[in-house]
Order: sequence, then structure tokens, then C-alpha cells
Amino acid sequence: MELRQLRYFVRVVELGSMSRAATELDMAQSALSQQISRLESELSTRLFQRTPRGVLATEAGMAFFREAKLTLRHAEQAVRAAQAARLSGSVSVGLAPTTAAVLGLPLMQAMRERYPDVRLHLVEGMSGHLAAQLKAREIDMAVLFDPRSGARAQAPVDRLLERQPLFTEDLFLVSQGRRRRPARLKLRDLANEALILPTHPHGLRLTLDAAFERAGITPHVVMEVDSLSMVMAAVDAGLGSSLQPYAAVHGFPDAAQRFRLSLIDDPQVRRTNLLCSLSEDELSPAALATRVVVVDCVKRLIEGGTWPGTRLWHHEN
Repeated sequence: MELRQLRYFVRVVELGSMSRAATELDMAQSALSQQISRLESELSTRLFQRTPRGVLATEAGMAFFREAKLTLRHAEQAVRAAQAARLSGSVSVGLAPTTAAVLGLPLMQAMRERYPDVRLHLVEGMSGHLAAQLKAREIDMAVLFDPRSGARAQAPVDRLLERQPLFTEDLFLVSQGRRRRPARLKLRDLANEALILPTHPHGLRLTLDAAFERAGITPHVVMEVDSLSMVMAAVDAGLGSSLQPYAAVHGFPDAAQRFRLSLIDDPQVRRTNLLCSLSEDELSPAALATRVVVVDCVKRLIEGGTWPGTRLWHHEN
């Protein structure tokens, strides 16, 4: 038995006519009659008497009518209670520029769909800056790069914060599209490459500096730029190459023609991304729900093939 069947039945009783009830319910009379017949079969009793003027509820029908109206009233009250108690408030999420390029819009769409009364505040910034904001309790959570994959000088994430590994990213040498490149390169192949990289507070730079140090290479950095859009503009103009995850070219519809990507074939250069947040005691219900949505979005994007060059963290361990 379904609530819609109860609604159909109640309206037929109230109007005393199958045809008028069908018109009001915007359905075919034959479909409405079928639903009433199924209800009578399930109850094993006749609910209506057919008359020349329409239908009349039988004694059993009137008894069922009173209980059906009560059930529908309780169902409506339950809906109102759920709507009144649905999540509201605000939550702030920090994303690095490359992460925001892929995850930002799907996260906004998912939050709007699941929690329309929660106001989402997205903050885009360098991983190091986001970590400082999180530590200062200026944002609720952020997708950050694992400090253990960077240089020793990188400040550790506050031990009081919750840390959840999400995914790992391959890094690519991104060059102007007209340049010929092998599909894969070793880090040692980049010894004389003119590189455009972010400055040291950036988590990516710390990861790369540590990798170059392990390989015994001094990178040839020709520019330091702390803006992803400007880095990509400089690469596009042929001013140098950059080391970036695939997400750096995600926003370019013609990325395959505009840029040449060569995978850095070195496990030490992969970057692990963590979802870091305030402790559960500090997070609001809206923030706790948002944390789940972030994880769901990441899984959907990676498993759906929308985020090339990434692997869910558990696939690596």
C-alpha cells in the first residue's frame, strides 16, 4: 500500500466521482480505477458502490476513509518536520587552484542539490596558505597536499585537525603544444629544462624541491609565479615549461592541441591530497555533512574518468 493510493482513494470519496477525481489528479480515469481496484484487492473488501451519479463509499470504505485521512495528515506533518529540521548554516572549504579546477563546480552543484539551505563558502588559495587558515580556524576544511611528500621545511598540519587521505596525483611536464616531447620522462631528464614554478610556500614547490634534492638535480627555474592562470599563460606563450598535475589543463577545451603533457615516471613525484578539517567536536552539522559530500565528489570524478592522472588513495595502499 502506498501513500499515493491513499490520496487517490480520499479524493474519490470527497468528490464522489471517479472521473472528476481523475481530472483533478491529472491522470487517466482507467489508471485511477486500476489503483482503486488494487487497493480493494489488497484489503480484500469493496470500498465503493457504483451508482448512476458516481460512486459512494461502502461502510468499510468510510471506515478506511477516516483512517486514510489521518495517515495522510501524519505523513504531511512528518514532511514538514523534516523540512524544518533540514541542514542550514554556512561552511567554508579551501581548495588549491588545481584542485578547484576539477572539484570546485561539482562540489557546488552537489551541495546545492543535497543541502540547498547550507551556504557554501569556497576559498581558493595555495596549499600552505590554506593550511594556515585552517590552523587559525578561519575555514572549516580544506583539500591539502600531504606535507610528508614535501620538503622537511614544510609546516606540519595541526595535530588537532582531522586528516583523511583522498587521492594521489601524477605530475606532468606541461609544455607548449608545438614542442615535441616523449610521453614519459624521468626527473633527471629535466636538469636543463626551463621551468616556471610557484614559490616555496606552495605545497607543489615543496614536493618538487624535495624530489629534485633526492635526485641530485638543481632545477633551472626561470620564473616563480604564484598564480595557476599566469603559469599556464606563460607556458602557452612558450616562456618555459611547468610541472603540474593534469588538473592544471582541465579548464582548457583545446588542451590536447595547446599543451604537451609528459608524465614524470617517478613514484616519488606523486602528490597525495588530504581532506583536512577541524575536529568533529568543532564542526557544525552542516560542515560534517559537507565533508561527506567532498569525499563523494572526489570518488565520483575519479571513478568516472573525469579526473585523469589521479588514483583514489586506497588504490595506492
